[in-house]
Amino acid sequence: MTVDLELALLAAGLAVTVISSVAALTAARAMTRLHFLTPITSVGFPLIGLAISVANGLGLTTAEVLFIVFLVAVSGPVLETAIGRVIAQREGMMADEAPE
Repeated sequence: MTVDLELALLAAGLAVTVISSVAALTAARAMTRLHFLTPITSVGFPLIGLAISVANGLGLTTAEVLFIVFLVAVSGPVLETAIGRVIAQREGMMADEAPE
């Protein structure tokens, strides 16, 4: 039962990651490529982390994996927003002034 759950989580996480990566390769602009990073950090990586946690069972290793997944899930969208702002400033889509 746990092996099936582990494989399902891993397959789903890898599918999201591979599809987003291939789609990012086809995008022409940096801003568009950045949008394909969001599913990886908010869906693919957590699913892979859950698969690793199910495989390891309860323990310190699982706690570390879940903590790292939490950090990436929380910080990923913030970093992507900051990177998107820099890209928009460099491409002239917005003013170079600081946000208020």
